[in-house]
Amino acid sequence: MRSGRSYAAAALVAVFAGALLASCSWVPFIGKKKEEKPINPACPITVILHPLANTAVFNPTAPPGDLKPLNVAWYGIYSDIQATCTMSGSTLHASLDNVIVAERGPAARGNDVDLNYFVALTGADQSVLGKKSFSVHITVPDKEKRAGVNDHVEVAFSTGGQPLSNLNITVGFQESPQAIEFYKNFRGR
Repeated sequence: MRSGRSYAAAALVAVFAGALLASCSWVPFIGKKKEEKPINPACPITVILHPLANTAVFNPTAPPGDLKPLNVAWYGIYSDIQATCTMSGSTLHASLDNVIVAERGPAARGNDVDLNYFVALTGADQSVLGKKSFSVHITVPDKEKRAGVNDHVEVAFSTGGQPLSNLNITVGFQESPQAIEFYKNFRGR
């Protein structure tokens, strides 16, 4: 006959053994580790160019050259990008999901704005190996300040024989001359 202490000791050993087994990923259906997001080795680093992550669209009735915040109809914000890629010979095929937001400015009229952006493949020396332009239409509901869309696009660029480690996918707004001049004088958005 066993004593109460030996039952307690056996129970304690069983608890520790169960905890140890549960923490091992080799035990089926017990203690599985969270699956980490796989790194896509076929995708170069994908970045939003910081100076081109914001844009401004001016009210067409504003006096020409009067590029003040008061005359901004819409601000565009390039918020996020996700990429998946495949290689076919020396051609990189990228599938991109872009999150782009429109925000009403003081001179906004209506609820709709079209914003233009680009996707480029650049080499180690920042040379542009390929570039594609896109337009996205955003409707901001009445009485709302901002709205966003997920714009899915697919592009294909020749890598010029360069290894993926030397390449970057860069994105940003295709700035108008007015927006460039505006951001020289008014930092912020």
